[in-house]
Amino acid sequence: MASMALARHGTGARDAAGALASQVHPVFMLPPVAVSVFGAALAGAFSPPVAAVHALAVFCAVYTAHVKDGYVDFHIRGEDADHPLTVGGCRVALAGATAVFCCCVAALFVLSGPRAALLTAPLWVIGYLHAPQLDMNPVTTTLGYPGGIALALVGAFYAQSGSFGAVPLVLAGVFLLVLAGVKVIDDAKDYGYDRSIDKRTVAVVLGLERARRFGFALVTAGLAAVVVLAAAGVLPTSAVLAAFAFGAVAAVADRAEPETATMLLVRGAYVFLALLTVAVWYKPMSGSPIVDITVLGPYTYLATEVVFGSVAFYLLYRARALRSAARTIALLYPVAYVWDWYTLTVGVFAIQVRTGVDLLGIPIEEHVFMVVVPALVLALHETRRSWGL
Repeated sequence: MASMALARHGTGARDAAGALASQVHPVFMLPPVAVSVFGAALAGAFSPPVAAVHALAVFCAVYTAHVKDGYVDFHIRGEDADHPLTVGGCRVALAGATAVFCCCVAALFVLSGPRAALLTAPLWVIGYLHAPQLDMNPVTTTLGYPGGIALALVGAFYAQSGSFGAVPLVLAGVFLLVLAGVKVIDDAKDYGYDRSIDKRTVAVVLGLERARRFGFALVTAGLAAVVVLAAAGVLPTSAVLAAFAFGAVAAVADRAEPETATMLLVRGAYVFLALLTVAVWYKPMSGSPIVDITVLGPYTYLATEVVFGSVAFYLLYRARALRSAARTIALLYPVAYVWDWYTLTVGVFAIQVRTGVDLLGIPIEEHVFMVVVPALVLALHETRRSWGL
């Protein structure tokens, strides 16, 4: 009888289990759990049992949020067309997730101390109050999920190390900014319905166009923060690759409608997190051996120009922009020549590995450089236009 009361579509135990399992949404549950593991890994040598307990607590908090959200949207607001759980099923799911979460918090109290437990407990509060309390205000509806992820990162690190590190704190801030921007864009999908029930999302408050610009501004601010923090030495240099990768995804999403933009940005966030994990954990650009092409001797610089020049030529050829690019480069060349000659003459920089052949007072490689660089810039610009970005 209990199983019959849980599922709306079916009467058996398998139907009840399926209805409960349907509330596990990997697209939105994987990032918080992954961030928890990431936070634990940032602490260095970590305890797997503590990491597992914290990750399970995060999972239970997000599961609670999904069940409560579905319960409110279907059984109370009538917003959703269907829901697999009955009212009683929702209550059982909430009770079960809450019980497991409380056990995890108690375990963290024993394993890592009271502060680790206190940092974890708010995750359930955020999840349970997401609907219908927090999702009616533009600030709390936007920052609920991103704030939970930021807290999961800091809490996981603290549970392992017993301290607050600079890296997890700044990364939590980055995730808060970037994911808040994604949430603003995501909420724009439901603008019409949200407005009809007085649900004050950022899109409802600012309007669709201004909210979209605000959302992408938050994403841009978060990615810019990664570059600044890498330049300041707080994050490894390779962290900028994560910002560039997600920035490319955001550039494509900027031209898409809200649903597609959200899909791109959410999946881009996976790549962002993965590349940040590699950057912080392995530090691939910090002292790791790289391919040394100076074996080419005096032709090293020239060889790199041939490679990138070939790429530029190919892209310009595909975009049918060779003639246009040639005219632009011809106009730029005299300015570039004077600039290059002056900086070399006064000793701003020196070229160590080159052929030694000079032309008009500067190395022959610099003449090639003044053609290749603008050609590559124009090639990327024309390629972007051909893609409709």
